Order: sequence, then structure tokens, then C-alpha cells
Amino acid sequence: MEADLLELARRALWLSIALSAPLVGLALVVGLLVGLFQAATQIQEFTLSFAPKVIGVLLLLSLLAPWIGEQLVQFFRLGLGG
Repeated sequence: MEADLLELARRALWLSIALSAPLVGLALVVGLLVGLFQAATQIQEFTLSFAPKVIGVLLLLSLLAPWIGEQLVQFFRLGLGG
């Protein structure tokens, strides 16, 4: 019983990493590009670095929502034993 619970917890951690990695990766890339742009133009505006990341993550989340939902459904079916 304890081994099953540990396996389920391990799978939950890996699933959370797999589902969040594309979003975090996109935010990292967009932040890097905006940072390079700000350094090149010497514009130091906070919203310039924040807004593109939020917009990019929301767009990617809307595109990945069906896949994320399917992964979560499969995980919960596995967790419920069905």
C-alpha cells in the first residue's frame, strides 16, 4: 500500500514538472529576449518585461489546455485505479 502511494506521489511530481515546463520555458525565452531588447535600447520599463511574458504564457496555455486536461484525466484515472 505504501509503495503504491509513493509511486502515485512520484508520478504526480513528474506530471507537474511536465505540465509546467513548456509554460516556464516560454516565459524564460520571452524574458531573455525582452531583456536583450531593453539592454540594447536602454529602456528600463517594468511593464515592458512583464506584459509580453503574461501574454505569451496565456496564449500557450490556451493552446496546450486540451493536452494538459487529457494528462490530468489520465493521472486521476490511474490514481483511482480505473
